Amino acid sequence: MSCCRMLLTLLYSCIGGAALLYVLYRWLIPAVVQYHGGLVLIWHDVIVERMLNTLTRSTRPQRLLGAVQKSATRGDPCSVVNAIDQFCRHTEWAMNVGDEKGCILDSVVSEVNPATVLELGTYCGYSTVRIARLLPPHAKLITLEFNPDFAAIARQVIAWAGMEEKVHLVEGASGEWIPKIKEQFGVKALDLVFLDHWKDQYLPDTKLIEECGLLRKGSVLLADNVIFPGAPQYLEYVRSSQQYESQYFKSHLEYTKVEDGLEKSVFLG
Repeated sequence: MSCCRMLLTLLYSCIGGAALLYVLYRWLIPAVVQYHGGLVLIWHDVIVERMLNTLTRSTRPQRLLGAVQKSATRGDPCSVVNAIDQFCRHTEWAMNVGDEKGCILDSVVSEVNPATVLELGTYCGYSTVRIARLLPPHAKLITLEFNPDFAAIARQVIAWAGMEEKVHLVEGASGEWIPKIKEQFGVKALDLVFLDHWKDQYLPDTKLIEECGLLRKGSVLLADNVIFPGAPQYLEYVRSSQQYESQYFKSHLEYTKVEDGLEKSVFLG
């Protein structure tokens, strides 16, 4: 009898421990870390991502693509955006521009109504689809992604959304491709540039875009994550330069309560 009781006690302890771990993983820790940017990245981008990669033998971008293919309607870009937002908010966090800042991005795209857009940093194609769905007919969106694995997933997400005809996805370093844009794509000037790649590249790539004559009077630069992880040198440059008129849009880091925002800078020539 005592042996049975010991086994039952051990079983209940295991079940209770497993339940506690699940509650910590699924609700408590995510609720706590969402107020601190550093903890967000450590928890989601180091601990959770590595654990899920090991357990599922897949990558976060692959899991995100799976959510799109499962939940989104093929050829419907809005449903693709919604599927990714649902996945990132309720299943597994990822560093897209996100739903809250995405509304700011939408408003800027609609305001500019660009014929030619350059996106620096495709990742899995979330913001690419978000921008492309708002572009007028015959508009062109050039998006650059350094990581070939991300680019492979992004192509499938873009195709699922039915946006292939508007999007030109290029693999490689921004510093190598920016000088080629005019010749490769027949671009005279960019109406909108969305910066969402490595934050320390915002400033050098902006200066390179200027040097290559890709900006015209009225061209708009829109930079994500200017507060967290942050792009202080870029902010200082566009806010102090006589060439730009800048405006900050306060928001939050994607799918969290951490302060972040977008910086919109209009090129004055």
